Amino acid sequence: MKRNNWARNELILAINLYCKTPFGSIHQHNPDVINLARLIGRSPGAVAWKMCNFASIDPSLDRKGASNVSKLDIQIWNEFFNSWEQLIFESEVLLHSIDNNLKTIPEGKEKEKVIRARVNQNFFRQSVLASYGYKCCITGININELLVSSHIIPWAQDAKNRLNPCNGLCLNALHDKAFDRGLLTITDDFRVQLSPRIKKGNVNESIQNFFFEYDGKTISLPSRFLPDRNFLEYHRGEIFIS
Repeated sequence: MKRNNWARNELILAINLYCKTPFGSIHQHNPDVINLARLIGRSPGAVAWKMCNFASIDPSLDRKGASNVSKLDIQIWNEFFNSWEQLIFESEVLLHSIDNNLKTIPEGKEKEKVIRARVNQNFFRQSVLASYGYKCCITGININELLVSSHIIPWAQDAKNRLNPCNGLCLNALHDKAFDRGLLTITDDFRVQLSPRIKKGNVNESIQNFFFEYDGKTISLPSRFLPDRNFLEYHRGEIFIS
């Protein structure tokens, strides 16, 4: 196994995995950590330690990971998190090129835009769902097929933050649609707020169970990538039906 300094490609792959791994699963026994270690010729312990290093510089966390952070760690971290579109795609292309269990990402200028969007959106979904432990932050539903990585500021409205996990919520499909249509929002203290459109409508038992039950309740917060309050403010001002 290597014991020399980490290269840029290795670091962006480690950040990629860090973002897609539930915080409590960052350890050397995680199969995904073991697989990345095999791919880059390092020990699982070294990969897990590097991911913990990233946790120590992650501004979305209020806890500290390992303290052995290099200048290159910080440099690549900042590069990644200041250029979501480019670095996510670059890291995914690299990962798919060295992992025989993954399909190679096809090339071609005609399809490049579509392919890039699909790859990046999949990364966003994995990052957001992993941060919330694969549970809807409102209801606690934990069936992956029913979960959505919901954008707080819509994809088309903020190109810079469309792939920022702090611009995401893990919601079930029903509440994702309600959030997208402005029928509910999240307050600055992370509570569910229902629109008067729902409250003044035809309130039947289903509306009571699926919406009124959660009005005013605090959402389950993610282990990292806490929803940005500026993004929530945008949602309340521009999308929420007050």
